[in-house]
Amino acid sequence: MADLVFTDSNFDEQVLKSKITVLVDFWAPWCGPCRMVSPIVEELAQEYAGKLLVGKLNVDENPQTASKYSVMSIPSLIIFKNGEPVKTMVGAQGKENYKREIEQILEQ
Repeated sequence: MADLVFTDSNFDEQVLKSKITVLVDFWAPWCGPCRMVSPIVEELAQEYAGKLLVGKLNVDENPQTASKYSVMSIPSLIIFKNGEPVKTMVGAQGKENYKREIEQILEQ
């Protein structure tokens, strides 16, 4: 599940040092499109359990990490592989588009 909550303090340990690929949903509670994407992120977390770690990072509460990865618009979903950001998807998108991008990264 996307019950994982990433923060400025745990980001390095949970995302950058992760042995598996990580999808981070950069969001904020006041963001309407973020709320639209949230159920899709939950579904992706279930579908890719064991292959992909999925979590959320509140940009208001964790500005340091959001700034480090140049998150200017939310929602922004960034896929990290081997501690590096390899794909950034900005704005609300359909589930199939997210799945296509995830599959491409997982196949590499």
